[in-house]
Amino acid sequence: MSNLFFVLAIVSAISGIASSIVITAWLSKRGIKINYPFIRVLIIKYVHQYRKITQQEGGKPGPWFYSFVISMNLALIFAVVGFVFKAI
Repeated sequence: MSNLFFVLAIVSAISGIASSIVITAWLSKRGIKINYPFIRVLIIKYVHQYRKITQQEGGKPGPWFYSFVISMNLALIFAVVGFVFKAI
């Protein structure tokens, strides 16, 4: 049972990584310089910038913001549940 949750956590994390790639590409096209060597540290900053810019343009955050937030939260939840089932 725990393996299922670990697989779901990995799939959710991959979805979040894909969303972060799209967000950084979108910001790069807008002229915002992306620091690729430190992208792991700065991804939250870039997601916040994406949210802020899309909110100013359209009135609400862009779809990739929600995709990133939901997938990363699901990855965390699935991993925790997987560890709980493994401990039982």
